[in-house]
Amino acid sequence: MLEGFAALIVLQLAGEVIAGLTRVPVPGPVIGLGLLAAYALWRGGIPERIEQAGEALLKHLSLLFVPAGVGLIAFGDRLLAEGMRLIVVLVVSTALTMIVTALVFRALAKPEDE
Repeated sequence: MLEGFAALIVLQLAGEVIAGLTRVPVPGPVIGLGLLAAYALWRGGIPERIEQAGEALLKHLSLLFVPAGVGLIAFGDRLLAEGMRLIVVLVVSTALTMIVTALVFRALAKPEDE
């Protein structure tokens, strides 16, 4: 499993390097995930060691919410001051995301009649 974690870290590092060199407005970890997806497509599946590492990370995913909770406590006053704006932005962006997702799905889905 350690090799799987190392591979994930190397892919994230590669993504960070690519993002830094090309200055694209995409986070390095997202580029690294794209590299992993491309490798999985090329290879025909995700390697077993990387899959095990990913499953281990998913089992403890709730731990990643601890920093967010600390941020809410630390910046509570700002959250109160900007709370309504944040709620509006979250609702609008979620609605737009759902609409775009539905439109893309509709455009790419093949009808069952064909």
